[in-house]
Amino acid sequence: MIVIDGSHGEGGGQVLRTALTLATVTGESIRIEHVRAGRKTPGLRPQHLTAVRAAAAVCGAHVEGDALGSQTLTFAPGDQVSPGKYTFDVAQVAQRGSAGSVSLVLQTVLLPLALINGESHLTLRGGTHVPWAPPASYVEHVFLPLLRRMGIRARLDVVRWGFYPAGGGEMRVRINGRKGPLHPITLTDRGKLERVWGMAAVTNLPSHIPQRMANRARNVLMEADLSAQIEARRLQGAGPGAGIFLFTEYASSSNGETSVAGFTAYGRKGLPSERVAEAACEDLLTHHRSHTPVDPHLADQLVLPMVLAKGESRLVTPRVSQHLLTNVWVVRQFLARNVIIEERPDTPAALIVKE
Repeated sequence: MIVIDGSHGEGGGQVLRTALTLATVTGESIRIEHVRAGRKTPGLRPQHLTAVRAAAAVCGAHVEGDALGSQTLTFAPGDQVSPGKYTFDVAQVAQRGSAGSVSLVLQTVLLPLALINGESHLTLRGGTHVPWAPPASYVEHVFLPLLRRMGIRARLDVVRWGFYPAGGGEMRVRINGRKGPLHPITLTDRGKLERVWGMAAVTNLPSHIPQRMANRARNVLMEADLSAQIEARRLQGAGPGAGIFLFTEYASSSNGETSVAGFTAYGRKGLPSERVAEAACEDLLTHHRSHTPVDPHLADQLVLPMVLAKGESRLVTPRVSQHLLTNVWVVRQFLARNVIIEERPDTPAALIVKE
């Protein structure tokens, strides 16, 4: 049994999710101690417990310690991963309304289901667009398109948006599983900017709010000589919420492939819509000026597919995040892959995975 210290690195849910994914894929039993010890409220919260139960469901695992607040978890996978139809509801696990991220639940089981023959259909309920997690729009337009280049075939549809704190969102995912290792990927050459686009969206709020976010974002980007197509959307949801989701798409001059990066900012009571738009634009412009193909958030999400691919993969990103370092550490507890992080002052960082 592999014993994982959940307080390592950023000491949050990343350790748990990465360990669950690798245990499910490899069949290794694990014991995670000090779960989320680095957080203000340690132990399993609703979204983490949902991820545990999702991983257990797809591989028939025997689990001990799967309760809200638990800081120790034992997870022994069954004989194999089973494709099929699954529904995972964070609010049901919380036994109340919850905006726990369904994107993080998806990322826990996506690779195991993608690496087994058969089609899977997931219904995920909870928070689709919440802080401190990849919004569903980012997963749909940035993460999954890059995974397709590695051989993962998955499609995501947002049925109902769920902002923090009310949640109440739903997304559905179809995964066409396949046997065999993933294809390696190289993301070192960004190429020419093809387009900037996105959406400003609200639930249960007046229509002038997304319009103000969209207008301000277009103006900020225009001042930086970037033309952007930004849609203003007013939606119905379980509660009020607001956010802007921007994307940049680049075409590599070396291989003709496109790379997409995403940038998000959320509204909150008392914060003007224009400030929300400016925050997302600032992140976008910082990345654009870095001349690197992979934003820091995507870099840590690509660690797992890269180590499960055959051959050498590499990417370049502006900086190394604590999540990236934590993910690499967890991988080294399971796999004998040569994972290298090259980081030098005043230069972009590189992540390289070798046999």
